[in-house]
Amino acid sequence: MDTKKPVNAPVSPQSIKETESQLASSQLSSLPSLSLVPKGITIGMAAFALVLSLAGYGFRLIVGEDVGEVLRHAAVIVPAFMIGIPLFFWVGSRILNKVKDLHIASWNAISLGYLTSCISILWLMGTYS
Repeated sequence: MDTKKPVNAPVSPQSIKETESQLASSQLSSLPSLSLVPKGITIGMAAFALVLSLAGYGFRLIVGEDVGEVLRHAAVIVPAFMIGIPLFFWVGSRILNKVKDLHIASWNAISLGYLTSCISILWLMGTYS
């Protein structure tokens, strides 16, 4: 005895809606959180911020400034631009996600932090040159 429905059998609209909603929910749960900025761009900005933050210290050493003074200054400034500013943006995004129920991807916040670091370093270099 064949219990399968024939190919041309009528299908109720209710079963179509249930199938579509199950498909949509399974697709949404399987999608990773999307980031607008590719990881390669963020890593590139981090490398650029590191090069920019260290570039001035090589010049200061070539000019003949005291090595200890240059290293003390670099020990404060480089981590502030490489860790502090991106961390500030990341923590801010986490707070906004909780308080305002926004959906800011962590990677986007870190990217914005490194972009701000690069711009700030370039601004400081232009000011003191």
